[in-house]
Amino acid sequence: MNNLILVRGGGDLATGTIYKLRRCGFPVLVLEAAMPSAIRRNVAFSEAVYEGSQTVEDMTCRRAGNRDEAGRLLRQEGLALLVDPAGEAIQTFHPMAVVDAILAKRNLGTRRSMAPITVALGPGFTAGQDVDAVIETQRGHNLGRVLWQGCAAPNTGVPGIIAGYGRERVIHSPAAGVLRNLHKITDTVHKGEAIALVETENGHVPVYATLDGLLRGLIRDGYPVTAGFKIADIDPRRGEYQNCFTISDKARCIAGGVVEAVLQRKGELGL
Repeated sequence: MNNLILVRGGGDLATGTIYKLRRCGFPVLVLEAAMPSAIRRNVAFSEAVYEGSQTVEDMTCRRAGNRDEAGRLLRQEGLALLVDPAGEAIQTFHPMAVVDAILAKRNLGTRRSMAPITVALGPGFTAGQDVDAVIETQRGHNLGRVLWQGCAAPNTGVPGIIAGYGRERVIHSPAAGVLRNLHKITDTVHKGEAIALVETENGHVPVYATLDGLLRGLIRDGYPVTAGFKIADIDPRRGEYQNCFTISDKARCIAGGVVEAVLQRKGELGL
């Protein structure tokens, strides 16, 4: 447990980091919110909050009911998830490293004092001040680069281009209410087709597919959403069915940056 790494967040990009750290031999404790809102749920360990466990590729993460159970799972399996959005378990477990993988585009409370090694993903952090290192998450030449000074590129709000489509790939809720899904992840959908309904006080507002393609991500049925909330992701490459079940290239690239940062800092500190 001396090499314990605590990862705040268990979404699909965070899961790429969790998976690679565990494969490299580090025990990993994942801290999540009580109601995570992952879109690519098939490849997000955060689903263990709802299901009790979640398997991504060949790795299973189990939810612990309390810190004692989390400790037992870490000793037995090297991986556990705990609902603890405030990060209170950090003081109990004294991890070697804390990785902020919430990707909220702002700092929700991660500090360098939390562990000997601190790493954060994406914008909202300053390397050398808030954390030791920041990992670039914007697609392009610097994706996955370790920054020891300064900040990651600011959030553009524009999704990466796939098969010529960018903004169209991501669907946001047209109203506030409760999401009721009409489709599931892996379904083929067509532009203009209703993929879900938002249940409001005044009735149901349909959510339409913005292009033809494969429904790669969809928030959980029954999740309360606000207007503009990101709820779905369509891949225009309808033949990429298997991508719904595997960690993405972006997640794996970012994970490599995290491992690099942890190992470099670990060596510098003689841990």
